[in-house]
Amino acid sequence: MNQAIVEDVVSEVMRRLGGNGAARSHGAGSSGSAAKQESAGLSHRPNMPDGEYGIFSKVDDAVSAAAESHKKLVKLSMDDRDAIVKLIKSTAKQHAKAWGEIELQETKIGRLDHKIEKLQILELVPGVEFLRTGATGGSNGVCLEDYAPFGVIGIITPVTHSVPTLSANAINMIASGNSIVANPHPSGTNCAAIAVREYNRLIAAKYGIEHLISCIVPPTLESAEAIFQHRGIPLLVVTGGPAVARAALAAKKRAIVAGPGNPPVIVDETACLVNAAASIVKGGAYDNNLLCIGEKEVFCVSSVFGELMNQMTRSGGYVLNSQQIEALTKAAFTKGDDGKPHVNKQFVGKDAAVLARAIGLDVPPTTQLLVGETDADHAFVQEEQMMPFIPFVRVRDVNEAMDRALQAEHGFRHTALMHSRDMDRVSKFGRLANTTLYVVNGASMAGLGLGGQGYLSYSIATPTGEGITTPLTFTRYRRTMVTGAMRMI
Repeated sequence: MNQAIVEDVVSEVMRRLGGNGAARSHGAGSSGSAAKQESAGLSHRPNMPDGEYGIFSKVDDAVSAAAESHKKLVKLSMDDRDAIVKLIKSTAKQHAKAWGEIELQETKIGRLDHKIEKLQILELVPGVEFLRTGATGGSNGVCLEDYAPFGVIGIITPVTHSVPTLSANAINMIASGNSIVANPHPSGTNCAAIAVREYNRLIAAKYGIEHLISCIVPPTLESAEAIFQHRGIPLLVVTGGPAVARAALAAKKRAIVAGPGNPPVIVDETACLVNAAASIVKGGAYDNNLLCIGEKEVFCVSSVFGELMNQMTRSGGYVLNSQQIEALTKAAFTKGDDGKPHVNKQFVGKDAAVLARAIGLDVPPTTQLLVGETDADHAFVQEEQMMPFIPFVRVRDVNEAMDRALQAEHGFRHTALMHSRDMDRVSKFGRLANTTLYVVNGASMAGLGLGGQGYLSYSIATPTGEGITTPLTFTRYRRTMVTGAMRMI
């Protein structure tokens, strides 16, 4: 990795995902939680010896251990892999509350109820059922088409969903026969390491594989670079911002990159405004808008703009006036050396009430999301700000809404949403946006199986084109041709 990319990564980490200060969380209720975590062996400062149950301080040691674990894994049956995947899912669900509390207290971003839910719903992440061998037969024999593992996969996980992303990746990757070396975000290291250690402890007890998931503690830019360049790692999987994505793509090996997004929402005059408002609050407020798929800005046609804002209030949103939005903008953004607005880390992933108090405003305790009208060029519209404030832009008609939405999405091709009963318009915007996720008449999470059909993943590989990751994403296509034999008909 050259010096410019290293500097980009440093800048990205500091700008986007750092932060200090405590986070108030809906339903946090921390009384007695430390004692419960200690008694369960899940305290904030657990004893994690180097080289035990996947915890390593050196990348070379982690890769060697992961390589040996991979050799053991591929000797197991597919039923055994399935059992390991289910063990990870059940363990995450069992410890969801304790691990959610640890992650919130360590990262200081998001909401406890959603931290817990993101671990409980890991059962929606696909496993070995996605691996199917295809077979065709004919006069010349039988052709078998199946999928082989890469071996050891190096992963970089974000602070926004530290344990959920690592766990979902582990489910997919182990199902497809791989082992893992993880470099978690520095601000989410402890919670990730606790989960890794517990997963490995249980897997080792049943299958004798101690380091199926390895975790670098402490993670650094140097350890990330070592993973990117290590000869024992043939595949990289990175979830993060633009600079981290560029760093992964600069490595001389295949990389699967889950990059940034700035999902726009269009609401036209045919939409059910009650459903649109409820969906925007549900998706935009989820984990305080940390989801990369979460609603970030809304473009609504003028004829129904006022009624939509009324419905936002009824659905748990709180409408700010222009002066309040101006004050929040000054608090939420700083001007960088490049003259552009940069997100103030202090407010990333914090509750709506925290943002409100920053501008001298007390909001009802039921408030999940702040909203307000801005112009299309506003910083809250153009930046992926990851805060529970969503700007609403008034437009003349649906065609202007589409133009504005495409501009705000910045060509990331990540996620777009539309509320409309006109299927011609829905089809048109879907073609124009050409995003990996396109959600119509629902909250953003519906695109990942929560309130909609489909399966769950916490890594959405838009820059490199794999899309919503599955076990097949982490495999190599393989063909076996048996000529002149196995002809049963």
